[in-house]
Amino acid sequence: MRNGTETLTPQLHIHRDRGYTVLEFHGEIDIVAALDIVPFLDTATGRPGAQVVLDLRHIEFLDCSGLRLLHRARLRVLDRGGRLRLVCTHPLALRIFQVTGLDALLPPMSTLDEALGQSEATSGSV
Repeated sequence: MRNGTETLTPQLHIHRDRGYTVLEFHGEIDIVAALDIVPFLDTATGRPGAQVVLDLRHIEFLDCSGLRLLHRARLRVLDRGGRLRLVCTHPLALRIFQVTGLDALLPPMSTLDEALGQSEATSGSV
């Protein structure tokens, strides 16, 4: 199941769960946090066939830099034949995803279990 969690920055914790690399975002995801997160995000999404979950359940704030991180992760995973799942329950972030159309490209799930059990047909590969 879940292996040990590695805290890479105050805003990013990574662990493995059911064959997926889970990137847990914490706190405020702004331009400063995004700069710290990008190298770890690129490592996780840079492998062929990468299976990645972006878990935003622990965020307090997400700006356009955070949206760019999500979009970057999606493009990198899809370009390499992988799967990307999104977990988010933050009402403002969900509203931003809806307004920007990101929710159609990367449908947010409400739990990590739901994302890890999600079928192939809805893995954000639209």
